[in-house]
Amino acid sequence: MDEQAFFDALADPIRRRILALLLTHDERCVCDLNASLAEPQPKVSRHLGVLREGGLVLTRREGVWMHYRLHPGLPAWALRVLWHMREGLPAEAAVAKQDCPVCAA
Repeated sequence: MDEQAFFDALADPIRRRILALLLTHDERCVCDLNASLAEPQPKVSRHLGVLREGGLVLTRREGVWMHYRLHPGLPAWALRVLWHMREGLPAEAAVAKQDCPVCAA
């Protein structure tokens, strides 16, 4: 894992919130992340792309939906940083909404 890419990813508040959501909700559909972040879909997708390119998240396609999860190969130090980062966020920042009836089922 590239340490520079890891810390660059943490520089943005939207990416920090995405990572906090993925820490507490093993895998999230992109529609859940959009609803939780209340940001336009293209903006969220761009941030997810940065996280994917940086090696922080993995994707899985299910039909037309992309699902995201933390990369299982993240080193222990990186996970500790993410957990400490999450502790510093407001509680609502790590609560995922499930507005999509397809994903909630």
